Amino acid sequence: MQDMLVRLYDLPIYNVGGFECDGVKIKRAIAPEMELICHWVGEHFSKVWKSECQVAFANSPISCFVAYEGQTIVGFACYNSTAKDFFGPTGVLDHYRGKGIGKALLLESLYALKHEGYAYAIIGGVGPAEFYKSAVDAELISHSSPGVYRDLLKEK
Repeated sequence: MQDMLVRLYDLPIYNVGGFECDGVKIKRAIAPEMELICHWVGEHFSKVWKSECQVAFANSPISCFVAYEGQTIVGFACYNSTAKDFFGPTGVLDHYRGKGIGKALLLESLYALKHEGYAYAIIGGVGPAEFYKSAVDAELISHSSPGVYRDLLKEK
């Protein structure tokens, strides 16, 4: 899977911190939520993503956003985990897809990178390239696979 490049100075207008749809809200995670969120990521997505989420909690500010409904986590997004200026991993539960939650998590993260002084961001090892192209006009980076993920150790 290739990486994609995003021009942070050309992001679509977005009300940072203002997302709410059908009772789902998004916020930057805080330290007391680390165990809960990281466990949830490992349970619903993968151990690899759980590891990246744990790194996001070690950053200052914490580089993880969470989508939630009441006390139920429905999605997450991390940045600056595997590498500086990288977006990902991110995921939304199947039942909640198609409501703009994934795009909102993406924009929260990209605006955070922009506010940290970056002009561009990398979306690492993308799956849904068309989603990122449509959402933020991201462009594939040629010869970027496997990129930073080369030689990744995996469970047998």
